[in-house]
Amino acid sequence: MNVIFRTLLILLKARRRPRVSPWESTEITLRALPTDVDMLMHINNGQYFSLFDLGRYDLMARSGLWKATRQRGWHPVVQAEQVTFRKSVNFWTKFQIFSKIIGIDDRCFYIEHRVVVDGEIYVRAFVAGRFIGEAGPVSNEDILQMAQEIGHPAPADFEVSEELQRWRRESALPAARRPAPHTGF
Repeated sequence: MNVIFRTLLILLKARRRPRVSPWESTEITLRALPTDVDMLMHINNGQYFSLFDLGRYDLMARSGLWKATRQRGWHPVVQAEQVTFRKSVNFWTKFQIFSKIIGIDDRCFYIEHRVVVDGEIYVRAFVAGRFIGEAGPVSNEDILQMAQEIGHPAPADFEVSEELQRWRRESALPAARRPAPHTGF
């Protein structure tokens, strides 16, 4: 909820920004606001995930994926995320978030996000996500078909590394329809 106004602003700005292919890297520029920082006056580690949402919204809106998926009743969900921090982004610092869909596996799309300050990478994250429709998860084949229909055929070599696929598989919890009892630590 703390980025709702930024989300609306990103979606409004996306209408006036150049159209892109969903397979291209996109960039948004932000500033570290008081709602982003913690007591140490740098962006809180948990806040980055909300800021990465903004990068994905921009990418989806500018590529036409947002409109096409909403027309089909699909919505994106994140299955897994991993982030690595290199340097802190301090209060009021201007920074860019670069976002790019880097490939797929049998279940998910993978997106890389980079937080860049003055041309230098401060934070990098990988996100594995899916689309969900009324009948449950949407197949990647259906998503790639939709992208092709709106003029964006997927690149020929669009698989992610085995390392990223292994990370997602090994960190995954059981499917939502299967039990996942908590038995303590």
